[in-house]
Amino acid sequence: MLRPGRTRAHGGRIALLKPRAAVGARLAADALVLLHLAFIVFAMLGGLLVAWRAWLAWLHLPAAAWAAAIEFSGAICPLTPLENRFRRLAGESGYPGGFVEHYLIPIVYPPGLDPPIQRWLGALVVAANLAVYLWAVTRRRKRVRPDSAS
Repeated sequence: MLRPGRTRAHGGRIALLKPRAAVGARLAADALVLLHLAFIVFAMLGGLLVAWRAWLAWLHLPAAAWAAAIEFSGAICPLTPLENRFRRLAGESGYPGGFVEHYLIPIVYPPGLDPPIQRWLGALVVAANLAVYLWAVTRRRKRVRPDSAS
């Protein structure tokens, strides 16, 4: 493990990690974890915000589609390698796998995330959002109809 102030090879040259830069890299990595978690929550539950403000669907639908695509394909979100890079720059070691495997799976799901489980997670993203959008649309229609029926 590289400590602040030690040298490291980087692209054929030696770079010196200063303690202040290491702290900044650590903060950047931690901020990415928070951003990653916020994105996951938004992708899963953002449809509830759409029920409140319909225009948020323009932000939520692409986010939910991206989250489902990542899970269906078994790929790793691009934020994970970026977080690992910041951790290595801070003198910490990165971790293998993705954000979900590293932070959420050990807490919520049993060990052994594999492609079939990821497909189920993708299906959960789609099903949860379909249910919320159906609820939001029927709620909005019920609110509009009583005025037009009078």
